[in-house]
Amino acid sequence: MTVLRKDLLLELRTFETVPAMILFSIVTFVIFHFGLNQATIDGQLAGGVLTVTLLFAAMLGVNRLFVAEREQGGFDAFLLAPVDRSAMLIAKASALFAFLVVLEVVAVPAFGLLLLGPSLGPPLLGLIAVLALADVALAVIGTLVSAIAVNTRARDLVGPVIGLPLLIPALIATARAAAPLLAVHGSGAPPGKWVAVLALYDLVFALLAYAVFDFLLED
Repeated sequence: MTVLRKDLLLELRTFETVPAMILFSIVTFVIFHFGLNQATIDGQLAGGVLTVTLLFAAMLGVNRLFVAEREQGGFDAFLLAPVDRSAMLIAKASALFAFLVVLEVVAVPAFGLLLLGPSLGPPLLGLIAVLALADVALAVIGTLVSAIAVNTRARDLVGPVIGLPLLIPALIATARAAAPLLAVHGSGAPPGKWVAVLALYDLVFALLAYAVFDFLLED
């Protein structure tokens, strides 16, 4: 809890990560707006554009997740403290999840304004549920790969190179689950199959991250 509070307070004081993620997503939506040469998009295309934009914006947060610990000796202090080392995994994943929620509070309305054809009103609750499951996947995998990459020289490169392949199943499931919600005459609820895939992915990788994170800190 102390690590989580520290990360949130540090972000509130510096505004280094979340504003960059928001700016990146909005600029990407503008690029898609002109690059696709379409007034509006919907359905599978809309789901893909939204998912990919949020994914790459999240990478900015992933790359900076452990920078303070590396530069200020936080790893050594945490290893010497009489606490369960998995607490850092939970705290960092929770902080990244919070950053993603703030990102989406701004980015999703911007997406609806700049690109989306259908109204976000009716399917909004279903979209929130899909994005919440996707955020869990991004937070868990992002924390895991950030812990691996932070002690390398090319951490800004290593994080995405490791993380993006691991996130492909979650990326596909998120886009497929969001597509009917963003269609012109789509359903108000996400497809159960893809929601189940996302939930299973979250569970499997959360358990995997919990199992290996202790060894990552020692290395």
